[in-house]
Amino acid sequence: MSNYIAFDLGGPLKQPQIINDLLQLVPDSNKVLEIAERYDEQLLRTETPEYEPGDIQVLMLIILLLLGDVKEADITRAASESTLTPGALDLVTGLLTDGWRIFCISTEYEQYAIHITHKLGIYAHNVASTLLPLDNMHTLLTIQETTVFRQAIDSIVALNSSDIVQIKQTMGKFFSIVLPTTAIGKQIQQIKPVRGRRKTDALKRFAEKYQEPLSKWVVVGDSVADADILEQVDSQGGLAIAFNGGSHTLSSATMSLASTHISDLKDILQAWKKGGRKEAKRLVQEKEKRGGVGNRAHFHWLTERDRTKGIDDIIQLHARIGQIAKQSAEK
Repeated sequence: MSNYIAFDLGGPLKQPQIINDLLQLVPDSNKVLEIAERYDEQLLRTETPEYEPGDIQVLMLIILLLLGDVKEADITRAASESTLTPGALDLVTGLLTDGWRIFCISTEYEQYAIHITHKLGIYAHNVASTLLPLDNMHTLLTIQETTVFRQAIDSIVALNSSDIVQIKQTMGKFFSIVLPTTAIGKQIQQIKPVRGRRKTDALKRFAEKYQEPLSKWVVVGDSVADADILEQVDSQGGLAIAFNGGSHTLSSATMSLASTHISDLKDILQAWKKGGRKEAKRLVQEKEKRGGVGNRAHFHWLTERDRTKGIDDIIQLHARIGQIAKQSAEK
């Protein structure tokens, strides 16, 4: 069987994400991103063309990084000080030794993603991530535009996070009227975070390059940004794995693993390489019947399950173990 696998970075290979490392430098950043998340939820309901889940949050994060005078070197430093998800190095090293081609498709910024994947032995040309010319943006940011952004941030911080009407009005005005009138704003709006369908597009480019259809790929993701790539690979007969996933990923994946250690996937990936989806299914269902141990090795085969009403307990399990993994990484 084919041995091509693409990981998301934040979660499967690295926790926590860069946001948690850098935003300590920026006052009120948590409140701003909370409001951005609420606005993002509203945009998703309107099915705005070309919009991907989380785009607004990423764009607001860029503005916060600019106002906090965060440079590309700070992003690289954060990567150098980061720790990997438990079991990630062991898993990736074993897969490389076994002849797998390993890819990473991540929303994280290129400066961060390349540094982390280098630690794991994943080639830079097998990494797709968000391009962010942050240093160049700093040179273009004027005092006047800095003032405009700070005023916008102040108005966002003053919002009640439960007042959806005011959030839509304030955020809508900022992104449709204020931001496009600034030179730096036009650059910011041109950045397309690698998430949602853009992740799938990146995978298709890799698949075309190596002439391997999606049915021959394994993908591993954890968030709503990975839902589309998981769904596409699953529908094509590949192996789409939700690792400590949310409801969107669990509703889109072939199978799932809830665990504090990503290396628990070893046996499943060996089964896939040996006998494809049929053999992976057999082993996952065997492990599912046996049950996990503590906070590790909780497997579920999802693709033939009625996911409209039958996975609430699985969602809760993933949320609980994902939180434990996050807290452990932050210690």
